[in-house]
Amino acid sequence: MSSDPYLNSFRPGEGFPSGVEYRWSDGPGEAVSVSAPVYIEKVLGWIADQINDESKFPDDDDETEALRVFQTPQFAALCGQIFRRLFRVYGIIYSSFFGTLEALDMAPHLNSCFKHFMFFCTEFGLLPEREVEPLEVLVKPIKKKYYAAKQGAVASTGR
Repeated sequence: MSSDPYLNSFRPGEGFPSGVEYRWSDGPGEAVSVSAPVYIEKVLGWIADQINDESKFPDDDDETEALRVFQTPQFAALCGQIFRRLFRVYGIIYSSFFGTLEALDMAPHLNSCFKHFMFFCTEFGLLPEREVEPLEVLVKPIKKKYYAAKQGAVASTGR
């Protein structure tokens, strides 16, 4: 983990959105309590491992194999798990690091990335409602804008 003293000041179970604790498991077995920075580090490493695994994300050179894998229920489940974990990373950033990002004038960038992430997740139904509850105050207006924009697009095409 980082040598940053602030990141190392988080104890297991700390730094998560109010009322939740995301636990980590490296495989079958009991999930363990970790700090929010450790959770982020583990999630990003896990996602990189999944994406770099050719059996889970085949190279486009073999289009037939790629299509076969991409159409399996296992691939859909893996993508759902990736997006749920990424959403949790956003939750940690908003709950523990937003003030720092605001001070660095980076909050608009985070908000824009999160909005596009939520639009994508909403379009493809990637996040269960129970998962978004910790950030409902942020998610609700974004979804409202998404559905309004989608409704406007449908109305303009005459459907």
